[in-house]
Amino acid sequence: MNLYFCLMKIAVAILNWNGKSWLEKFLANVVENSPEATVYVIDNASTDDSVPFLQENFSQVPIIQLDKNYGFAEGYNQGLVQIQADYYVLLNSDVQVTLNWITPIVEKMEENQKLAVCMPKLKSYNNPEYFEYAGAAGGFIDKYGYPFCHGRLFDSIEKDEGQYEKDCEIFWASGAALFVKANIYKELGGLDKDFFAHMEEIDFCWRVKNAGYSIQYIHNSEVFHVGGGSLPKNNPYKTFLNFRNNLFMLHKNLPDNCFKQIIFKRRLLDALSWLNFMAHFDFKNAKEIIHAHKEYRKSISDLNAKRSLISNKKIHAEMYEKSIVWAYFVQRKKTI
Repeated sequence: MNLYFCLMKIAVAILNWNGKSWLEKFLANVVENSPEATVYVIDNASTDDSVPFLQENFSQVPIIQLDKNYGFAEGYNQGLVQIQADYYVLLNSDVQVTLNWITPIVEKMEENQKLAVCMPKLKSYNNPEYFEYAGAAGGFIDKYGYPFCHGRLFDSIEKDEGQYEKDCEIFWASGAALFVKANIYKELGGLDKDFFAHMEEIDFCWRVKNAGYSIQYIHNSEVFHVGGGSLPKNNPYKTFLNFRNNLFMLHKNLPDNCFKQIIFKRRLLDALSWLNFMAHFDFKNAKEIIHAHKEYRKSISDLNAKRSLISNKKIHAEMYEKSIVWAYFVQRKKTI
């Protein structure tokens, strides 16, 4: 191992809530392939014997036990404040890493003072020739806040055929495997706890961009993600979080000159999503869109306060200037 890495403190932090089965499956792999780092487990008050399992089988892995389930966002905030490191690596418990997955990313971040956040290539554990939904080869959003990735537009996922074998600037890095300089994480207040889970990393990355820092995808680091380990894709609560948190993110970060227009159009697009769920007799998910908008309206004064704290709000070059919904569903584009 490079002596320089021995002098740095790199913390791989795995947030766990009742994920004993994932720890059994993947933790040994992470420990074995992360000699440059200390691997931590932050436990969100699990009730499934995760902690006794760790204590019995992974005595070398420090456990940070939280007093309740704080969700993804605040769970990480509560745990990371107890870890002294130069770099944090937020890693999902359902991720298999590969040899030398850390070094190329940290080397790149050390070279560039403004490079605050990075992610590796994220591929599917169950279908390893293909990218994985949650981040693929780097995240982007369109002007209305719809996220997509190089390698994944909505449910269309690309096979990895070498088309993304180049480091590049991206808009957001996946929370499944997110590298961040610890001082910048602290400077920006970490993840927004009010998101609880889903899209909190996109909101954080937007704040990183607004603060003048860079975010990159690093092609020669690769991990494999199962995905859907916490909430299944069609779970109504996940629908609620995604719709509510998207509005939260837009409200906080959009620049003044387009704020009202985009929020209005986004709410119209959400109404179309509601109609689509209704047309398919999916009343549970349709109900959660209404719930999301009610919670958004209740939160506007808090969101305004957060918005006032974010300077230099703007549309960044890595944001798709058109509608990805139109491009995908009407123009039938499968890549951007």
